[in-house]
Amino acid sequence: MGLGQIYNRQFVKGLAFLAIEAYLLIFWTVPFQWAMWGLTTLGDTPQSREGFEIVQGDHSIFLLIEGILFLISFLLLIWFYYLNIRDAYKVAKKKELGIKPNNAKEMFKNIWENGFPYLLLTPSVLFTSFLTILPLLFGILIAFTNYSAPNHLPPKHLVDWVGFGTFVKLFQMKTWSTTFYGVFGWTIVWAILATITTFFIGLIFAVLISQKNIRFKKFWRSIFILPWAIPQFVSILIMRNIFNGQFGPINRMLMDIGIIDSAIPWLSDPMLAKITLVVVNMWFGFPFWMILMSGVMTNIDKELYEAAEVDGASSFQKFWKITMPLIMFSTAPLAIMQFAGNFNNFNLIYLMTEGGPVNMNYTYAGSTDILISWIYKLTLDNNQFAVASAVSILIFIVIATFSIINFRNTRAFKEEDMMS
Repeated sequence: MGLGQIYNRQFVKGLAFLAIEAYLLIFWTVPFQWAMWGLTTLGDTPQSREGFEIVQGDHSIFLLIEGILFLISFLLLIWFYYLNIRDAYKVAKKKELGIKPNNAKEMFKNIWENGFPYLLLTPSVLFTSFLTILPLLFGILIAFTNYSAPNHLPPKHLVDWVGFGTFVKLFQMKTWSTTFYGVFGWTIVWAILATITTFFIGLIFAVLISQKNIRFKKFWRSIFILPWAIPQFVSILIMRNIFNGQFGPINRMLMDIGIIDSAIPWLSDPMLAKITLVVVNMWFGFPFWMILMSGVMTNIDKELYEAAEVDGASSFQKFWKITMPLIMFSTAPLAIMQFAGNFNNFNLIYLMTEGGPVNMNYTYAGSTDILISWIYKLTLDNNQFAVASAVSILIFIVIATFSIINFRNTRAFKEEDMMS
């Protein structure tokens, strides 16, 4: 680095590049080699005991993190080296055209005037690299190891690379595959039902409130927005007590008026628990769509409806041919994002049922667990980090694929592509 700048007679810049490269080669070559050894092997000396003294060995997870840090740094260095070559190439091209290269004073002035935004953005790039990309890479790479209890937890034991062994185990080993397919299937059903029900109930309420003969529209909107405005954490815990099978007020009221003879197991029966979750989610979710669709309908040109009336269209035809297409045009991208959000709706599932009731056929999961709550149990409760990481990658693949396909097929995105 720097030889191109020196050749172009930019000595200060060239010597600065040379000094940076010399510093890195002298002081960081050995640590980089050690980090790459740790990243590829994850250590070879486990913790041991000599009498009453514990002899510390290699910590595989620390070695993995250190290796990722040095790998990111190396990639940033390659990018910096590319910028050095590009700078020398541009200056040489200008020399061929008879343009004199900048001297040191002109270089610093140019950096201050034209490179100031890049100087401000550089810390953001560094922080993003080490605070965002590092955890992502770490989470992905864990899926290709055997990092799990009880035999592969540092510092007592080493962690090994196993390639796609965790994914194979997840799909083919019965103890894991039964749980994965069951939880994955319920996650899909849950995400679809949670999105569709809130979307269409919000649409129904928005249409009803927008009718001309409805009075106190602001009052009704204010009442219906309350479930969404109150902190969900508090509301879910209240709902959990309301649907409690032993002392919940719903069962008490139904028994007092003689509708039922015994308590309904709202949260302890697998099917009823799933239905209860969908119903409670409807209560929390529909106000958002109601307000959103009310705003969309307010902006629809009234002349469209007047023209439809002149043509003899019924109320249903006006709704189906005018209101519905315009609402879908505006809200379809948000519905796709809502589906992705429901796919990972940890709060409602965990606070309402904690994934229960118990399912004896599942490993570390209950009957109402979705993938994200299962991951929580795999990591924090059972130290099955490799399987949890593999499931996280699969969640990303499913959501990304679904979102990309549906976003590209929405009218809003199609028209944006046509305009661009």
